[in-house]
Amino acid sequence: MLPTLISIIITVASSNTPILGSRTVPEAEPIVSRVMPMNDRYAVESVNKVFKDNILLTLHYMAEDIKDKSSIDWSKIESDFHYELTLKPGEEFAFHDKIAKEYKGNIVKTTNAHFNYQDGFKSDGYLVGDGVCHLASIIYWVAKDAGIKAYAPTNHNFAVIPDIPKEYGVSIYASPEGGETTNLYIINNKEKSVKFVFNYQNDILTVSAE
Repeated sequence: MLPTLISIIITVASSNTPILGSRTVPEAEPIVSRVMPMNDRYAVESVNKVFKDNILLTLHYMAEDIKDKSSIDWSKIESDFHYELTLKPGEEFAFHDKIAKEYKGNIVKTTNAHFNYQDGFKSDGYLVGDGVCHLASIIYWVAKDAGIKAYAPTNHNFAVIPDIPKEYGVSIYASPEGGETTNLYIINNKEKSVKFVFNYQNDILTVSAE
């Protein structure tokens, strides 16, 4: 009996499968990550800077660390940045607060921005807030690849978004008159909380879902 028991102990100890009572400990689900360089948002350098600053400003509004809209600290906006957004099962995120009626029930988070002059957003001479569609698109891409329910009513097929496959392009626009169909909706359809992680470092934005 003793040799048999020793043999069982050795077999378990050498196994790569953790043992907890009679159950194995499940491995963590893989993290879905996508990267978006900030130096190739647009071919013209001055316009690229506007796109980049508007993307980063949106992230800081999302993180709720903009204290004074009338005096944006751009040195802080352009510094390394980390933010995490957690959605519990059934909770929803909308990119802005012009929300379609079918999604108004359980919205717990938006970017808290309207991408206008009043919020400190920049213009490239064509449109105030240019670039925020790029941020919405990478979020949409990550959500879809992670199997998280996401809906983007209006595609960005009128213009290329560098580094983003065209099927994930999202058109974003918010105005006093509306914007329900130019929004992005993320719904946590999982049985556990999901976390979106935003990390900006070395001029590269990484968005992950776990």
